[in-house]
Amino acid sequence: MKTLFMAVAALITPFITTLANAGDDAILGEARKVATTLPPKLLAALQEEISKSGPEGAISICKDMAPKMAGEISLQTGWKIKRVSLKTRNDTRANPDAWEKTALEDFDKRAAAGEPPAQLEKGENVGNEYRFVKALPVQQLCLSCHGPAEQLSPAVKSALSLQYPNDRAIGYSVGQIRGAISVRKPLQSMSN
Repeated sequence: MKTLFMAVAALITPFITTLANAGDDAILGEARKVATTLPPKLLAALQEEISKSGPEGAISICKDMAPKMAGEISLQTGWKIKRVSLKTRNDTRANPDAWEKTALEDFDKRAAAGEPPAQLEKGENVGNEYRFVKALPVQQLCLSCHGPAEQLSPAVKSALSLQYPNDRAIGYSVGQIRGAISVRKPLQSMSN
């Protein structure tokens, strides 16, 4: 009987593991889809505003419009979404919690070791939630407001000092990790 039980267990275990991983893959895929929804919308809005009023005029897109876009995505998907960074510009919205901070620090180490920043992500069950973060690498467009201080225009410097007196989000170069998109959703709402 014991031999039969072990044989059945040996046959069933890979199947159960595959089903469990399929559930994890589905949650990861959903989180990834939600996290990758905001950046292209934000970039399109930034490009449009920069063409109209320059980089200093586009600061309001990141400050005001991006949180509204994130809120709309949250309402549509049920996932809470926000941008976080180790060097915040808006310290009332973008400070990472302990889990996000650990992920961002890991992303920096992995990027320094040669992993492409655009591919850095982490997803896992944390308590009663599924959490996912995806790195946001600096693009050329970002440098007008996030590049080295000596390369920022006087108009951008002035607008940043008015909008963000505690700004720490400058000094970046293309490809560096500016922060991450962070999404989270209670696990019980995923089974409904």
